[in-house]
Amino acid sequence: MEQKHPLPPFTFETALEKIQMAEDAWNSQDPEKVSKAYTIDSEWRNRDTFINGREEIVVFLRKKWEKELHYTLKKEYWAHTDNRIAVRFEYEYQTKDGNWFRAYGNENWEFDENGLMQKRYASINDLAIKEEDRKFK
Repeated sequence: MEQKHPLPPFTFETALEKIQMAEDAWNSQDPEKVSKAYTIDSEWRNRDTFINGREEIVVFLRKKWEKELHYTLKKEYWAHTDNRIAVRFEYEYQTKDGNWFRAYGNENWEFDENGLMQKRYASINDLAIKEEDRKFK
């Protein structure tokens, strides 16, 4: 059986570990690597886009990182229960035309018994910023 440690039920420490693992994976900008943290039939809501399963996750992330250049993400613990974690996040990216943005929001995650994320709900806002206002350089 495929597992992704740490497994639920989460403690404060294991929730922090899971968050750091997610941050590291997303900052790798490797869609295949990121997708392995999710169940085969994982459900996402990302802004107004609904994604189902690892194959769609990979396609979505490839398109995302083709448009969002110099991507850097930071996730913060918000709360957790037995098999759920809530995070606050922000990331910065540059578009192909040279404009910079900071995206920020909240994610709610639900994990199966094997530590794979089965549901991810992300509410995200984008803010245009000047290059000199970047936090992540």
